[in-house]
Amino acid sequence: MEHFGAWGLIPPLLTITLAFITKDVIISLFLGILSGVLIVAGGNPAIALINTTDLLAGALNDAWNIRIFLFCALLGGLVGMLSRTGASGSLGIWASRRLKTAKSAQITAWFFGLLIFIDDYFNSLTVGTIMRPITDKQKVSRAKLAYILDSTAAPVCIIAPISSWVVTVMSVVKGSEGFADLGISEFEFFIRSIPYNLYALLTLLMVVVIALTRRDFGPMAASERLARQTGRLFNADKYGAASGDVPHVENPRARPMDMLFPILTLIATALVFFPLTTWMGAVDGESVSSLGQAMASIPLGQAFNDTDASVALLYSAVFTIVITYVYYLARRLLTIKTASESLKDGIGSMVPALVILTMAWTIGSVIKSAPADGGLGLASYLSDVVVGGGFPIWLLPAIVFALSAIISFSTGTSWGTFTIMIPIVMPIVVALAEARGLTGGALINASMICIAAVLSGAVFGDHASPISDTTILSSTGAGCPHLEHVATQMPYAVFIAICSLVGFFVGGLVLNDLAGWIAALAVFVLGMLFLPRIVKE
Repeated sequence: MEHFGAWGLIPPLLTITLAFITKDVIISLFLGILSGVLIVAGGNPAIALINTTDLLAGALNDAWNIRIFLFCALLGGLVGMLSRTGASGSLGIWASRRLKTAKSAQITAWFFGLLIFIDDYFNSLTVGTIMRPITDKQKVSRAKLAYILDSTAAPVCIIAPISSWVVTVMSVVKGSEGFADLGISEFEFFIRSIPYNLYALLTLLMVVVIALTRRDFGPMAASERLARQTGRLFNADKYGAASGDVPHVENPRARPMDMLFPILTLIATALVFFPLTTWMGAVDGESVSSLGQAMASIPLGQAFNDTDASVALLYSAVFTIVITYVYYLARRLLTIKTASESLKDGIGSMVPALVILTMAWTIGSVIKSAPADGGLGLASYLSDVVVGGGFPIWLLPAIVFALSAIISFSTGTSWGTFTIMIPIVMPIVVALAEARGLTGGALINASMICIAAVLSGAVFGDHASPISDTTILSSTGAGCPHLEHVATQMPYAVFIAICSLVGFFVGGLVLNDLAGWIAALAVFVLGMLFLPRIVKE
């Protein structure tokens, strides 16, 4: 038996439904896993619970998974140390002396959002801490600052090669049925899929356009007018009190470089270890006896493409933690005690994300594995149904984007969305493409545009949902009433979602990202020309 047929639909559908109802991704994923294992166990609850426990433990018994798990935990530890130094405040003071206009303040907030890409939570709180005194001085509304923070959180993390988001996506993609048919590494797949991620890139573009042209519309235009004309940076009468101030550690010893140093170290070490791990792995003591011989036999570009991203990123995280720890002690920004406490607190802050990640690996295993391996074989079933039913592949990217957007918006989480959707979408698109005779680059393009549609839809929900963590933290980081942030940002997020939907529809017709971009940009330009006239304050 290759699959359990339609029974395999129960775990993902139950997970999605419970996520809608409970807004709790962890319990939804757990019950989805349990339902799948219960089916495989023939309805025996005792065996199902035992097997569920074994599957959860087994998810961390994989070398790739445990390295990604540890990388995310260490990334949280790095963020914890950064938060305790007071360096963000020092960077803000430095910037305030050089920014004299509202436009320059907004563009700088956008730039800092691009720079602090390692974590969306850290992004919102840190950039908010740095930029709020500066934007307040230039009479930029708190709602506009919150929008910039939110727009450079998830949209940046999902396209940055070094972040907990990306390694999670690569991990889920790597484990999805059908991915092996593409003939490329998960890291190369991610890098090549960046141009297809319409929602994230269009969101970043819109921040710049709005900042430079001031073509605000809807509630955001009202908040901006209130700030410019009256100096009231948020509308407490309409939306209530502002979110509490971000905890800010004052440290007179901190300097701007103390903020930049760990981030630059993380980037530099990752750039070193991506090819280095490939060369190290090529040393077998026989045909290749030394690292120098491996470097001579494998070109740099190939070494990057063939790397094991989990190994390279874990090495990078460990080296960065150690170097940053020593650097902060030497600079006397932290003591041994406070450095260790902040490291521990930062790792602790990642626990919910790590639980979600482990459960995502587990439900993916239950969904995709064949019955002989204790799974439901859903990927095989869906591939048979879709290919046999003549489902048009050109429509798949738009449908996948819309479904992912609905799930993510309703649950407030992108991680839960792409870990649910990618294992379902990958085998479908590969099977449809192969049924049409697509191979090589055409097969890869078809897969990338569909997976990018999942990521774009997931990021939309994380960006726009009122119950999203990053939406809440962006309100907090900007000192903006949460309801004002949600109301002012929503028209912008929905507009970009519409542009992206059109782009994925057109891009799906020809399986080409350039065609999708032309269509999306055409809608974007028309919207920016007419929406400020049509959508009233």
